[in-house]
Parts: sequence; C-alpha cells; structure tokens
Amino acid sequence: MPLICFASPKGGVGKTTLAANVADALRRNGRRVLVMDFDPQNTLRLHFGVPLTDGAGFMADLPKRPDWRNVVRQTASGVMLLPHGSIDIRGTLGLSHAIERDPELLAAPMRAILADPGLLVIADTPPGASHALNLLAPMSQLVVAVLLADATSAALVPDIDNGRFLGAGTMAALFAGRLRVVLNGVDPNARLSRAAAETVARHLGPRLLGAVCREEVVAEALAAQRLVLDIAPNSRAAEDLREIARGVEAALPPVPEPFQASWGAR
Repeated sequence: MPLICFASPKGGVGKTTLAANVADALRRNGRRVLVMDFDPQNTLRLHFGVPLTDGAGFMADLPKRPDWRNVVRQTASGVMLLPHGSIDIRGTLGLSHAIERDPELLAAPMRAILADPGLLVIADTPPGASHALNLLAPMSQLVVAVLLADATSAALVPDIDNGRFLGAGTMAALFAGRLRVVLNGVDPNARLSRAAAETVARHLGPRLLGAVCREEVVAEALAAQRLVLDIAPNSRAAEDLREIARGVEAALPPVPEPFQASWGAR
C-alpha cells in the first residue's frame, strides 16, 4: 500500500537508475514491490531486462483506460514492473492533457493498486513538475528527490526548501514535508563533487536520505540490463543503495502478514 515517488528537478541525474535499484534492494528486504514508470522516456524497463523492442506499457495507453493487471511484468529480480510504454512527443503531450482534464484517469487505477495492503509501490516520475507527480504526491509516503553531487544541484536546494519542486501553489507547500533527497554520483576524489555534496548535506540535514558514490559498476549494470546488487553486490554503490533502502524502510509501516493479491502478474 505505501507509495514512494522518485523524482528530480532536472533530467540526467540517475533518477530512474536509483528507482530501479532501490526497488530491488527493498524486494531483497522482504517487501513485495511493484515499480511503475511514469516517465515518457520509458527506460525503467531496461534495468529489468525488458527488450528495447518491447514497447508495451500502461501509461502510453492510459487514455484507452487499459486494465493495469494485464500489463504487469514479473521480472527475474522478483520486482513487478508496470512499464510506461513507447510514446512519441505528440502522444506525450496528449497524455499530459488527458490527465489534466480528467485526473481520475490516473487516480482511479492508482487507488486500486494501492488498495493491496502487502504491496510497496515505487513510482519513477518525469523530471521536474508534472501532472503525474502533482497527482501522486498526495498519495505518497515519501517523495525522493534525486540530485547530482555538483554545483547545479547545490543551486537547486532552495527549490527543495520552498516546495517549488512539486509545482506551484498550496499543494506544493503541504507535501514538501514528505520530500527526502538522495545525492547521486558522489566522487570523493573530486574536490568539486565532494564540496557540493558537503554543502547539500549540511543544508538538508535529516532530509538527506543517502548518497551513492560514482562507480562504473552502476553504468555497467544498466548496459547489461541488470541490477547493481546482482552484478556487484560487494561494491560501494551496492552498499549505498542498501543504506538508502534502509532509510526508506524506516519511514514505512511494518510489512504486514503475508498477503496473497487477488491479481496475477505475468
């Protein structure tokens, strides 16, 4: 039933990589995990071995009101996956307008998914403010904002503080308290990266959920369409991911007694 949204003020920060690998770490901790892709780039599936040529998904067909149960994939990792689906720019704009006109188009299936008390849902949302994030934030236990350990991310910290990251208006201010931050790509040997990470950490304090060091194994895992804990379980990045998963767990209600869902996964 808990929903964790992974988001970012800008693209290219490793948001999707972290969403996939933290979902895997949480599944290894005993959670039943469903990871959903709300980002039109449709790349979350690649971390779970779904072929590049497989363009099927849930969000791409949302205006047709598909049954989400028929799109769920059971991946080799044990994490269940709802891919976004392949979509062009016209389709992306049309989908955004459809959700804006009729929020129930997305809200209704999300309520149905979250009704399963034994399920933890991880949502990979588009970079920046979006209709999807605006709708999902009120449903979420946490919104995890991913930043790179660089000067640009340090400059974006005020947007975390004032809630602009979640969009404009009162809703952003109300749900900014659910925001936590993960720093990605920290290079302890690079002075600028280290200084930026230290600045952000001092400013955020307990809102900093964790940090992931910059390691080649992260890119290698994606290239192999596998997960970091599979190919390099003893790496520094793997331990960082486990620590972030532990931080997420600390913010969640206890795992309920084993619950058999009434829907199947394929």
